[in-house]
Amino acid sequence: MCTICESKATGRRDFLKFGVAGMAAIALAGAIRPARAAEGAPTSLSPDEGLAALKAGNERFVNQPELCSMDLAQARASVAGHQAPWATVIACADSRSPPELIFGGQGVGELFVARNAGNLVDTATLGTVEYGAAVLGSPLIVVLAHTACGAVKAACDVVTKNSTYPGAIGPMIEPILPAALAARGQEGDYVNNTAKLSAQRTAARLPSTSKLISDLVGAGKLKIVAAIYDLETGVVTYLG
Repeated sequence: MCTICESKATGRRDFLKFGVAGMAAIALAGAIRPARAAEGAPTSLSPDEGLAALKAGNERFVNQPELCSMDLAQARASVAGHQAPWATVIACADSRSPPELIFGGQGVGELFVARNAGNLVDTATLGTVEYGAAVLGSPLIVVLAHTACGAVKAACDVVTKNSTYPGAIGPMIEPILPAALAARGQEGDYVNNTAKLSAQRTAARLPSTSKLISDLVGAGKLKIVAAIYDLETGVVTYLG
């Protein structure tokens, strides 16, 4: 991490120190560790601590957007044998919304990210987030929409203009159509309202879609939130 960010921001190092200190408490509490594909402990951050880390990172991204120089070789070596991400992000494939950057320049091994147009959850994405939560022990899932989303706009155009799209694009955006129908006529930007509602519906549907996820949520080991990233301001807003 560069000197500027180290002096001005609460960096990842602070969260990691907190996490190491909390590992003993988790062990004493008798927490059941999830099955893992590789040796090594999962993150010790709680769901709320992971969310706080993301919020702090986005605040740095918005208010202190200095370009930091990281020791990527050392970071890569430190996670080569084991990963313990503390947040899973279902994000859009849009090139303007990379989660690792908008959450404050998170390094390798910290975020477990699944990206596709429209931040949707198909079978592959569901398996990905299940793996992140149940195998890697990631305590947080964020369904991250963004403003001016092309996939969402396409769904809105289907609703308002009866538009059609070639190839697999039409079937891909079908899961967004219920949100586009529900958001039609609401005050404000139609596309952005639809993006918010689609993310909220996806987040709410995850526990009923996956018993693995439902069990972890019920045990208080996993939290699911929906959010939207503003391409213009850089701010991530969490949706109730």
